[in-house]
Amino acid sequence: MAVSLTAMSMTASGCVVVHGEREVLPATTRAEAAKALEQFTAAYNKADKAYNASLDADYTTGALADIDSARLKAGHANSPAGNSGHSALEFDDVKYTIPKKAGWPRWFVADAHGNKGGDERWLLVFTRNSLSEPFQVAYLTLVAPDDIPKFKTDKAGWAEAVPANSAQLAASPGDLSHDYATYLKNGGSVFADGAHTSGWRTDRRKSTKPGLATQYIDEALTNGDYAPLALRTADGGALVFFTTRYYAKQTAAAGTSVPTPNQDVKALTKGEVKQSLTMQFVSNQVALDPAGTGKVSILGRIQGLTSAQGS
Repeated sequence: MAVSLTAMSMTASGCVVVHGEREVLPATTRAEAAKALEQFTAAYNKADKAYNASLDADYTTGALADIDSARLKAGHANSPAGNSGHSALEFDDVKYTIPKKAGWPRWFVADAHGNKGGDERWLLVFTRNSLSEPFQVAYLTLVAPDDIPKFKTDKAGWAEAVPANSAQLAASPGDLSHDYATYLKNGGSVFADGAHTSGWRTDRRKSTKPGLATQYIDEALTNGDYAPLALRTADGGALVFFTTRYYAKQTAAAGTSVPTPNQDVKALTKGEVKQSLTMQFVSNQVALDPAGTGKVSILGRIQGLTSAQGS
């Protein structure tokens, strides 16, 4: 009923329902944001319990949809009767940061404590492209509580969305996906050292061992529901959510074979794994992008295998 009343009031205010780009408005109400989290959590738990991706498909999009649907596909392949180890995901201590902006998509961030993931906070980015659509989670990352910045808000408590082409930051939000893919291949000075930057590059180098070579190809993902989304922080910087895709190819030396993949990888693999296995991953990151100059810090990253090819 709250959704219906809101739609009616917005219809009465003018043509914003059809042309949301014409007015600067909060992305949603706080009550609707809470309802969106409730709907997502219920659907996510149903899908996880049944290993059925169709049960939460209406509430996920972008990077999370790719990661989650592949996880559920593998789970169903290995356990057609469902997830015997299912434990419902629950949230408490939820904080909603809702930007006031013009244009679609409308989106907001839920910062919550979950009953999984230890003390880390769950950051979920909900987005939709029209009032007729439900809010869907495009980004989901876990971040240490002390790493979450304070956001810039107006007197009413609404936050500020940062344009993808902003030149006020150390790196434009719209460039971060490409910058990250380039950094993982060649290094560089855009990103600060950390587990998801210099540490990941080190781990990749170690993945090549005698008799087994591992090659990586990284790609930017920036279109449609993979578009980066950024919130202005109180110090003038931005918290940016963005997506990348990468391929990891394992090739065994002559006379040897690729290590046997686990059951979940097997479920997503086409072809027979003999001398090589090429795995495709989607990865979503959340970064702190400082105002002016400085280095971008990757605060959290969640990735998932989406497909694989053996040969």
